Amino acid sequence: MKRIVRDLSVGLLLAALTGVGLHEAATADAIDKAIPVAAVDAPKTSAPASETAVLAGGCFWGMQGVFEHVRGVTRVVSGYSGGAKATAHYELVGTETTGHAESVQITFDPRIVSFGEILRVYFSVAHDPTELNRQGPDSGSSYRSEIFFASETQEKIARAYVAQLAAAHTFKDPIVTKIEKLNGFYPAEGYHQDFLIHNPNYPYIVFNDLPKIDALKRVLPAMYRDKPVMLQVNAGL
Repeated sequence: MKRIVRDLSVGLLLAALTGVGLHEAATADAIDKAIPVAAVDAPKTSAPASETAVLAGGCFWGMQGVFEHVRGVTRVVSGYSGGAKATAHYELVGTETTGHAESVQITFDPRIVSFGEILRVYFSVAHDPTELNRQGPDSGSSYRSEIFFASETQEKIARAYVAQLAAAHTFKDPIVTKIEKLNGFYPAEGYHQDFLIHNPNYPYIVFNDLPKIDALKRVLPAMYRDKPVMLQVNAGL
């Protein structure tokens, strides 16, 4: 089902939704649930003014849309990580031969929201970390769950948090999230940026992604902000 569901015309997708249960996929056990805070995290008191995190968790439309509503986040870019710059293009990534994962680059103020808190959103409402090489209706390694750490501190926090959640049996199935060093992030094409904000009535968004934003507001209300931070595509990526 790689990319077919997401890229179908609205009419065809509405027809497809009748039989595949995409709403159930969007509210799986691992999504829309309160999970423990990260026991290992960076202190906010001594944090710099800005930090970036690169996360993969399925279609970047929804990932970008969710994190644009997180308090303390200043910028979210949809893009590709895990492969070479030369092949970081939507149609090539869709062949599942480039090694990329659809990802988001999240710029945030760590004095307001910590990396551990970013990961709490990631694991609780942004995606299902127990699905291997897929999310909901989308399948393939480009839709994998992966944390691309940019520093030793990020790696330490990420590995400790995954171990913490696994030990607590937070999810009924094993966490399959990969944790690897960030070797490059490449912004996606302009028409993918802020797709959720610009297309709130698109069926894929309605059934798969808007429920995640609702879950953020309900499950982590202190981290939610109503007005999303938008990416100024015309100003450059």
